[in-house]
Amino acid sequence: MIMPEQKALYLPEKFGTFTVGTAPIYKPAQDEVLVKIEATGLNPADWGIQTYGMLLEKYPAILGLDVAGTVEELGANVTRFKKGDRVLTKGTIGKYDRSGFQQYMLTYEFMAAKIPDGMSFDEAATMPLGLCTSAVALYHDGVNAIGGTCGLTPPWEEGGRDKYQGQPILVLGGAGAVGQAAIQLLKLSGFGPIITTASLHNADYLKKLGATHVIDRKLSPEAIQAEIRKITSKPLKTIFDAAGLPETQNLGYDLLASGGTMAAVRPDAVKPEKKVADKKSFFMYADVSRPENRKLGTSLFAKLTELLERRDLKPNFVEVVPNGLEGVIPGLEKLKKGVSCVKLIVHPQETQ
Repeated sequence: MIMPEQKALYLPEKFGTFTVGTAPIYKPAQDEVLVKIEATGLNPADWGIQTYGMLLEKYPAILGLDVAGTVEELGANVTRFKKGDRVLTKGTIGKYDRSGFQQYMLTYEFMAAKIPDGMSFDEAATMPLGLCTSAVALYHDGVNAIGGTCGLTPPWEEGGRDKYQGQPILVLGGAGAVGQAAIQLLKLSGFGPIITTASLHNADYLKKLGATHVIDRKLSPEAIQAEIRKITSKPLKTIFDAAGLPETQNLGYDLLASGGTMAAVRPDAVKPEKKVADKKSFFMYADVSRPENRKLGTSLFAKLTELLERRDLKPNFVEVVPNGLEGVIPGLEKLKKGVSCVKLIVHPQETQ
């Protein structure tokens, strides 16, 4: 029997050049859903894998982590969705049938949520990775946590909403997709003040998301510390580094209070001589398909549609890159050079 095919964007080898090819249209197994992908978001991890040859060993590879589309087919035991439902979901690094740079992908039922009426596929595709990264880092219960956790109570679960009122928190790099997600979740948790660093032209928007103070990220570490001391004299017990650069990680660690925890989106870059026993820092691992993270992922995606309907969580600004999957290539080059407060989106179904 000839299997139906789809268009897919391949990274053929380590450090290779992306190229469009074909892949089979996958068949969902038990507890799985086949999604027809309408919008896929681009992420720094995508160009990082290509440029640095990290995270993958098996090639040719298909990447893509932020996905929105329609349910095309249901596997056995799936009850939360029906064919035609609009959903958002997160791709999985190293699982090529579960990645977003193609026209169809598989996902687990628990890792998808319905897109509310009034929200576009493009808007929905700005959110999954940022939310999962922030949620795992901030709210994992600590059981078999990969790397570490801040161990907070999720605001979408009973007792979590507004639990941390009056406690200050710092988000380094608030304008990116991960930073925006973290700010919104921390607002739901009740933190205040919520201080973030970003380019000041993004300040008004970040304040609408929940930040109370925006500090110019271009200031020196000493100047940033001085600005934070003007805002609060309380200890910073939790810091979220959504930039993950060596300079932001070391700044965050310096600001972290005794007994505190800092989560960073990139591997640990805190200088060894700074490390002390009573201050924890860790590299967050956002894959909610991993057994260690499934409990949190299931909880988040079960409540995600409601959070979106209530506008507790808002999507990023969107910039569509034309030419379907071919558009990923110039899009990642643009992302690599730096974009501000916007998510680049491609439409796989438009691939010629």
